[in-house]
Amino acid sequence: MAIKKSELYSSLWASCDELRGSMDASQYKDYVLVMLYIKYVSDKYADVTYGSIEVPKGASFKDMVALKGCADIGDKINKKIIEPLKTTGKLLEVPNFNDPNKLGQGKEMVDRLTNLIAIFENPALDFGKNRADDDDIMGDAYEYLMRHFATESGKSKGQFYTPAEVSRIIAKVIGITKENTQSTTEVYDPTCGSGSLLLKVAEQAGKSISIYGQEKDSATSGLARMNMILHNNPSSKISMGNTLANPQFVDEKGNLKTFDYVVANPPFSDKRWSAGVFVEDELADKFHRFIGFGVPPEKNGDYAYLLHIVRSLKHNGKGACILPHGVLFRGNAEAEIRKKLIQKGYIKGIIGLPANLFYGTGIPACLIVIDKENAHNRKAIFMIDASKGFMKDGNKNRLRERDIHRVVDVFNNQLEIPKYSRIIPFTEIERNEFNLNIPRYIDNQEEEDIQDIFAHLNGGIPKIDIDKLQNYWKICPNLKNDLFVDKSEKYYSLKVETAAIKETICNHKEFINFTKKMQKTFEQWKQKNTTLFKNLTKGIKPKEVIYSISEDILNSYDTDNIKTSLVEKYEIYQHLMDYWQQEMQDDCYLISEDGWKAETYRIIVKNKKTNKDIDKGWTCDLIPKYLIIEKYFFEDYNKIEKLKQQTEEITGKLQELEEEHNTEGGYFGDFEKVNKITIQNRLKEITNLSPSKIDKEEKSILEKYLSLLEKQSKLNVDILKAEIELDNKAYSKYPLLNIEEIKTIVVDDKWMKSIEKKIKQEIESVSQKLTQRIKELAERYQSPLPLINNEVNELENKVKQHLQKMGFTYNN
Repeated sequence: MAIKKSELYSSLWASCDELRGSMDASQYKDYVLVMLYIKYVSDKYADVTYGSIEVPKGASFKDMVALKGCADIGDKINKKIIEPLKTTGKLLEVPNFNDPNKLGQGKEMVDRLTNLIAIFENPALDFGKNRADDDDIMGDAYEYLMRHFATESGKSKGQFYTPAEVSRIIAKVIGITKENTQSTTEVYDPTCGSGSLLLKVAEQAGKSISIYGQEKDSATSGLARMNMILHNNPSSKISMGNTLANPQFVDEKGNLKTFDYVVANPPFSDKRWSAGVFVEDELADKFHRFIGFGVPPEKNGDYAYLLHIVRSLKHNGKGACILPHGVLFRGNAEAEIRKKLIQKGYIKGIIGLPANLFYGTGIPACLIVIDKENAHNRKAIFMIDASKGFMKDGNKNRLRERDIHRVVDVFNNQLEIPKYSRIIPFTEIERNEFNLNIPRYIDNQEEEDIQDIFAHLNGGIPKIDIDKLQNYWKICPNLKNDLFVDKSEKYYSLKVETAAIKETICNHKEFINFTKKMQKTFEQWKQKNTTLFKNLTKGIKPKEVIYSISEDILNSYDTDNIKTSLVEKYEIYQHLMDYWQQEMQDDCYLISEDGWKAETYRIIVKNKKTNKDIDKGWTCDLIPKYLIIEKYFFEDYNKIEKLKQQTEEITGKLQELEEEHNTEGGYFGDFEKVNKITIQNRLKEITNLSPSKIDKEEKSILEKYLSLLEKQSKLNVDILKAEIELDNKAYSKYPLLNIEEIKTIVVDDKWMKSIEKKIKQEIESVSQKLTQRIKELAERYQSPLPLINNEVNELENKVKQHLQKMGFTYNN
């Protein structure tokens, strides 16, 4: 059975528990990722040579398994596994598996490494089989680990990873496509870290291209090489060294090699950038990076990296660089460099990103997009302020799918959107002395909700506030007339009761037509893609599936008859993408591996104390048990629910008796605990009393309580029997399902119902938002000051009268 993506991730992350605590995340990541790499290349290439990768005999993961429990396991891993793989398996910088300071001494090291190996022994982690062709499950798992390692490593040590969401934006805005690339297309990252940014560009190209990268840190450059192989790019050229002082990619004349595309996430404001670089003047640098621009400040390397990128691009090359916002407005030498870059037309666009996205810093960054093609004709810079589009994810911010797609769509189509994006002509930039600070050009501040003093004094809802809801009135032009009536030239009165606002909106003909139109759009998308889903076959590429259906849903809600800002198309898109991540993605990978098979399996967990297996029942990943029950055994399920309802009713009656009689002097008051035994014991005591001393009411209450307990107990037995019977029926149904039934359950009952539910909630939120705003305005001004003064006077008079009756003299 194929492993689910989510299970793969959690299994690999569990391996970190074996090392967590003994060393910092920035260190233990190296051990886990090397283990992952050895397991992967052993599964994929143990018997073949792939490019320049070969797994030597005696150095595979199976050979590592044979070392479990050995007293000198660390030393043997180093010598028998790591050393042979350093050349044939492209393993260069790797951690010491025999380091007592990190792994412990003696038995502690043996146990730790043995347990670490055992995690990768899981039969489900067979990377030779469990992989949709060209869909990079393994590469995605590597990226998942890198993100978690970066999160745990903290600000000072998390720079090795560029968030995948940012990498995807870069890959899409530099203009690389399947159509304009080939195997000779060259992409370069001068500060490549673990290589994630390069790989996103390669993924965007959709085919094999030539990848070049340089990384200063030796361990991180080793991670980059492994990352390339795990993503099926074994021919990538990753070099180690200081890019600014000693660039590794030069031509036969010693000049910088130039590339079609260059991308980078360099260290922000690098104070040591000039070490090893000749910076006496712009002619001193032998790689000619500063000629015509000037030398960047000695203690800030942002423009040094940007100029290196510019110099590394071909005459029609395109690139992008992540830098702090300071590069947009700082003065002196940087101001002069910025001015010349603008005048040469090299800067195509600037994208302002949210704060706290990156693992090395919490400050906001921007994306500088460079395009040399037709630079001499460029007369403007396209700017986006995307600083508000994100979600919280632990202690970091993350771009959502909708945020990524919106930035890319707006940038590539050069769309001007108020408070979000603008085309800034050079003439305007020049008037601002070549300062590119985004707030100078795009005001993204929300309008303040102004309090109307006149309305507070005299009542009425300001028309200016209602007019700001114009998006609603465009869709429902007559709804406003049904909600409001003129009070005066500048003020409305609410035409309906506050409690009836939502009902008026939802029942309005125009709003009903709007919701029907939205629903019809979904039904059309659903009908089209239901056919697509049911035609999925073994070997499908899930990433192509989600791309197709998500782009289609965006286009569906972007047509003229549905286009409206009441429900933004990117919000609908996000609901689909969320469901894909939560469940649908795993299902598609299962179908890709096994086809339309609904196989059940036992859930076996290990008891940590006894080390014995515990059977926790059964499940099915593609078709969960509840779907089978809903479709085929709903009557049985309903009977069980009715029995459970009866037990709840009995529980309520028992609680009522306890609350009534479990007080001091009550029939249950002397009981330490009210239960079957204490009740039975008390009844025995009563039975032994003479008839004249028996409290008949007490006996009746006790017998009633005991009878309810017995009924509850019998019901619980009946429920358990019914649940076992239902469970057996459901379990027996799976082998009888044919492919068409499986498709119907998965596509219609699971996927489409879930997606439709999420989209309906989004549509319903339209009426909720409008209702909330109108109620807010109505309640704000419903009690004008004169009315409040009258109420105060009335209350004051009542208090005065009460005080006089009590004999007090009231003085105002």
